[in-house]
Amino acid sequence: MMMPMAPGQAAACYVNAPGTLPPRRYRSASFNRRRTMITAAATAATMTAPEKADVLRSLDGWAESNLLPLLKPADRSWQPHDLLPDSSSPGFRDGVDELRARAAEIPDDLFVCLVGNMVTEEALPTYHAALNSFVGYDRPTAADAWARWSRGWTAEENRHGDLLNRYLYLTGRVDVRAVEQTIHHLITAGMRLPSDGCPYRGFIYTAFQERATAISHGNTARRAGQLGDASLARICGAIAGDERRHEAAYTRVVGELFRMTPDAAVRALEYMMRERILMPAAHMFDGRDRDLFRHYAAVAQGLGVYTTADYADLVEFFVERWGVAGLGEGLTGEGRRAQEYVCRLPERVRKMERLDARRRQAQTRRVPFSWVFDRQVQLQL
Repeated sequence: MMMPMAPGQAAACYVNAPGTLPPRRYRSASFNRRRTMITAAATAATMTAPEKADVLRSLDGWAESNLLPLLKPADRSWQPHDLLPDSSSPGFRDGVDELRARAAEIPDDLFVCLVGNMVTEEALPTYHAALNSFVGYDRPTAADAWARWSRGWTAEENRHGDLLNRYLYLTGRVDVRAVEQTIHHLITAGMRLPSDGCPYRGFIYTAFQERATAISHGNTARRAGQLGDASLARICGAIAGDERRHEAAYTRVVGELFRMTPDAAVRALEYMMRERILMPAAHMFDGRDRDLFRHYAAVAQGLGVYTTADYADLVEFFVERWGVAGLGEGLTGEGRRAQEYVCRLPERVRKMERLDARRRQAQTRRVPFSWVFDRQVQLQL
């Protein structure tokens, strides 16, 4: 999970129809009673956070058939060792030498992006706790679909930080201790979500994060391929593939919320867009640079790894995917105002990006990064 960035900030499978109902075998009497209660609640001008959590918990059967199939069993999943030199092989040292030779051709700015991506992935304990809080589950061995999804998603995400961490260690191109200190600071700082305890906002945030991560890792893979490092391209491509599946899952969840409670969903989306969605590592710190995230994001923007234009595309994608423009019945006055704001937002972001691009061109500078032994990297702020 990674990095949508707000406008004005230096940057940084098959999907079932959202109206799909749980299979009949999951529709118990209690499920139907709760569904009736939820529908009644949806007519109110404002839904409370507990009521929204009830909506999500009522979808346990839906999650069983719509989310869990997007997870891959451990015995059919790639593991970090599959994409790195085999440490048990007699040819391990030769494999590391080849990896280092290819990495020697990669410029420092791409390594800054790789480290920033990896540091974000390594704060996974915080993200797991946040995801559980959206639905109100904290039982580590719960058997319901939401809990199994949370654990399965975490297991798949856990490989990303491990893979990038080991790759960066083997290259010898980064100051490993400075990177480890950054991870330590980030996990200690925790996560500051602008969701204000609202599970709808939390899942909207997660959908944005997963799509942004897929874009970022995919762009990094393409850049590595252009530089002739097919191994690094495979590494980043494998991670991007996972993130695309995870994006499909969270996009389905929010799509179902729009179907069931459109007014509450569109107002939650508007709230998150006004608050601005930042990557989870916005508070990263290496012990020295208080503007580390801003500098890292500027490098990503300059390389085209993740840009403000990508953020605008994200907003447009989700507005279309969740059918925001077509919402009609069930919207309050506040809901219609939220709908209008969100539908106009992509063009507003693009206009701001054009202005920012002209401003950044006049403010090029070089900044040292502890991650690459204090070597200076050019960026635009």
